[in-house]
Amino acid sequence: MWSYLLNCCLHLEVLQKQKNEKENEEKLSKDKIPRNLSVGGQAVIEGVMMKGIKTVVAVRKPDGTIAVSDYGTMERPKGWKGWPIIRGTFVLYDALVTGIKALNFSANISGDEDTKLTTKDMVLSLLIAFAVAVGLFSILPVLVTSLFKPLRQNGVLFALVEGIIRTVIFLIYIWVIAFIPDIKRIFQYHGAEHKSVYTYEAGEDLTVENARKYSTLHPRCGTSFLMITMVAAIIVFSILGAFGPMGILWKIFWRIVLIPVVAGLAYEFQRFTAKHLDNPFLKPLAMPGLWLQKLTTKEPDSSQLEVGLAALKASLNLEYESHDQDESDGQ
Repeated sequence: MWSYLLNCCLHLEVLQKQKNEKENEEKLSKDKIPRNLSVGGQAVIEGVMMKGIKTVVAVRKPDGTIAVSDYGTMERPKGWKGWPIIRGTFVLYDALVTGIKALNFSANISGDEDTKLTTKDMVLSLLIAFAVAVGLFSILPVLVTSLFKPLRQNGVLFALVEGIIRTVIFLIYIWVIAFIPDIKRIFQYHGAEHKSVYTYEAGEDLTVENARKYSTLHPRCGTSFLMITMVAAIIVFSILGAFGPMGILWKIFWRIVLIPVVAGLAYEFQRFTAKHLDNPFLKPLAMPGLWLQKLTTKEPDSSQLEVGLAALKASLNLEYESHDQDESDGQ
């Protein structure tokens, strides 16, 4: 949850408008593509970060070409770090660290010389994003719920109402930022990432034409994870509240300290439901997260799909071509 929220807030701090891009048709033989990998990533400014065999980020430069930064072999939690629930914390920590690096790279590559970010700029943006995330999604829901005196002595009911308020705040936040033009472009790249992943999972050639037909909604998306996290938080804090009432400061303290537990439970639940979407009993549980993606993903243009596919190919150690941007399909 925190990696997504922090990166979402960071986008608001460092975004800059860029040009539209052109369509690219690429062909790659299926027998050259490694299969059965769990690939995925996130959108960044004018680009996509993708994790496959290795972690890379592909960004559209102002001159229309695509720049790719390689972060090395994709490391998955091993040993005790790979235990259920525990592994979710390490996966999210890696997503946060890598996401910040990718965002920094994308901000500098996609902008001009006069708008490049310094380390100081990124640190300041991170601190602001962290403060906003903690304030909006941990402290504010507790404070608002505490205004209702009857709830203060009922920990379970307090957690339920607090969870509902947190979810409403989050939905309003996503809905509002979706109107920002630069955020809309990031949401388009988010859609490009999902379409690219679907193309790979279907075993098709990684081309713009093949990717275009797929949905922008994916069950392993971080947005779905957030919705699951909202429910997991209600469950965890309800159990905590069952032990008796506590003061506001203690409530805020536990909301922050138990983030790894909440995230770990949400991570395991998402992994499980994503693998069993064909189960008529489990599919409805994944639907709220998919519906939420209608806010956080937009239909990408061909140029954005090209960037998503370039990131995916690079993450699979495949060659890709970078074409100048001389036209776009109007989005």
